[in-house]
Amino acid sequence: MNVASAAGIVGVPNRAVYVASKFAIVGITKSIAADYAEYNIRCNVVCPGTVESPWISKILAADPDQETARKKLEARQLIKRMGTPEEIAYAILFLASPQAAFVHGSAMIIDGGWTAV
Repeated sequence: MNVASAAGIVGVPNRAVYVASKFAIVGITKSIAADYAEYNIRCNVVCPGTVESPWISKILAADPDQETARKKLEARQLIKRMGTPEEIAYAILFLASPQAAFVHGSAMIIDGGWTAV
């Protein structure tokens, strides 16, 4: 199981190095899935959108207009809010469970609709 980012699915302005690293994680995941599927070893990747996290808190704390900065981050998702760590954890639990036995080499996007448009 790997964790990348929704930025591993779409480009993001002014974030080329970050995006490249996340695309790499998605690609490595798919290659590992291809290499080990015959041994029934699964490898998938979760690609979260903007999630309430210590990193986001740090970004907001550094902005003089924290309220506007938060609204901008929330506006990126179609549902107009950031995700929670628990929402990402539930997706990871599903992919690690027997219920996901037929899921091999997938990139599960959990981004509140950010990459949908």
